[in-house]
Amino acid sequence: MLKSVSLRDYMVMHPVTVKPDMSIFEAMTIISDNKISGLCVVEDDHQLVGVLSEMDCLRAVLSAVYNKGGFGPVRDYMTAENLIVAHPGEDVVDVAQDMLRQNKRRRPVVEDGRLIGQITIRNLLKAVQEFQGAGKS
Repeated sequence: MLKSVSLRDYMVMHPVTVKPDMSIFEAMTIISDNKISGLCVVEDDHQLVGVLSEMDCLRAVLSAVYNKGGFGPVRDYMTAENLIVAHPGEDVVDVAQDMLRQNKRRRPVVEDGRLIGQITIRNLLKAVQEFQGAGKS
C-alpha cells in the first residue's frame, strides 16, 4: 500500500491563495471556479495568515442574510488561530493520519514561515492510487 515518503512529493505546489483584504464574495467565486474546498490566505510575502474553507464562506453568507448586510473581507471569516501546518520534509503517512485525527481536508505546507504548497485528501488518495498501480505487474 502507501509507503512512507516525503510530503514534498505529493503536495500541490502553488496552491490557489487569496489576500486577507479580498472580499469574501470574490473568494467564494475563486473557490467555486477552481472546484476546491478552501483557500490559503497569505500576505504579499507569501506568509500564511489563515485558511478559508467552504464552511467559512457559508457562515459569511448566512451572516449577511441574517444581518441584512453586505459581505466583508476574507480576514473577517478566515480561520487564523491555531493553524496546523505541515513542513515539506514530513512523512506523508504521518500527515495523513493527523489530518484524519483533526478532521481536516487540507493542510498548508510552510517552510521558513512562507506558504510553499498544500496537501489535500485528494492528493493523498491519488498517492495511494499511484502506489496501487505501481504494485500491479
